[in-house]
Amino acid sequence: MSIRKVSFAPFEFYHIYNRGNSKQKIFNDKEDYARFIGLLYACNQKGNFKSDNLNKGQWLFNIFVENPLVAIGAYCLMPNHFHILITQTEDGDISKFMQKVTTAYVMYYNKKYKRTGSLFEGKFKSEYAGSDRYLKYLFSYIHLNPIKLLDSKWKESGVKDKSEALNFLKQYISSSYLDYVGENRAQNKVLNIQAFPRYFPRQKDFTKEIFEWLSYKD
Repeated sequence: MSIRKVSFAPFEFYHIYNRGNSKQKIFNDKEDYARFIGLLYACNQKGNFKSDNLNKGQWLFNIFVENPLVAIGAYCLMPNHFHILITQTEDGDISKFMQKVTTAYVMYYNKKYKRTGSLFEGKFKSEYAGSDRYLKYLFSYIHLNPIKLLDSKWKESGVKDKSEALNFLKQYISSSYLDYVGENRAQNKVLNIQAFPRYFPRQKDFTKEIFEWLSYKD
């Protein structure tokens, strides 16, 4: 049995992530991405809701959510894994939240693709963001993940075309990047940035930070 290395404390910040078994895809189409993002919103409550509908995930944002379990500061979904920046106010709420999200998504996924068994690679992984420097870095790290789909070696060799990279991020709808650059959309409901340090009081502060990380090889 695996033992979790991080014990979640209230009002502390954590980087949560997991991937598919044997690095298999866990999101195959836009509907899958939309469902998981919708669950990040709809599952964030102490009560339960019935999620047996195979319609697009957008309907989940019509659910009224009260007494949230966690606050999410950033997220990014990739074809075979996901990242979430998260905090809680009560002991055990992060684990409850993640169990609700992943269970609901696996039920949806298995029904849609007529499969059985586990989807994720064991328990979700977590890292404690115990310093301002690391926590602030995670906002960039999480949101820059999609660049690997554009250039898998960008961290080693640098970004050749920064304008192309920024345009790619603006078109990548399966992360919270668009929420930070001011797009008004239903997915805004997933985030509670007030629960996190105010590293980016203005939109241009966030975009400057992202651009600096894209330029770190220069």
